Amino acid sequence: MSRVFPHPLLALSLLAIWLLLQQSLSLGQILLGTLVTVLASLAMAALQPARSNVRRAHKFLVLLVLVTLDILRSNVAVTWIILRGRARKETAGFLIVPLKLTDAHGLSLLAFIVTATPGSAWVEYNASRSTVLIHVLDLVDEKAWIDTLKRRYETLLLEIFE
Repeated sequence: MSRVFPHPLLALSLLAIWLLLQQSLSLGQILLGTLVTVLASLAMAALQPARSNVRRAHKFLVLLVLVTLDILRSNVAVTWIILRGRARKETAGFLIVPLKLTDAHGLSLLAFIVTATPGSAWVEYNASRSTVLIHVLDLVDEKAWIDTLKRRYETLLLEIFE
């Protein structure tokens, strides 16, 4: 069974999502969803993803609360920017953030956090310089943004993964 479904949680999740996206539930959709799930599970096994090295799992809860609050705060800020329209000064811009974080899973999570937060987007990671390029919709204080990313997220991610 583990050869067909090397990642059973992934397979079940994909099948559930496949079936939820269908307008009607039929035997054909179940069989097609199962085929897609088997192929995706085998493809994932072929990739042989590296296991994450989580050192302090309890810090995920702190990170989750911070990210949730920041996403809510950013939603309000971006909504306000949109509602003001042309009355605001253009402050969008790019900033380069130096990182100490090198763990691939931690970097992936940081990329998700930055991109999921309205008004910011992870653009590029430079591994040789250990920097990330981020686009910010309302870039008023570049130093404050860098400090926030490093203090709020990178510090926790370093504690969790490195």
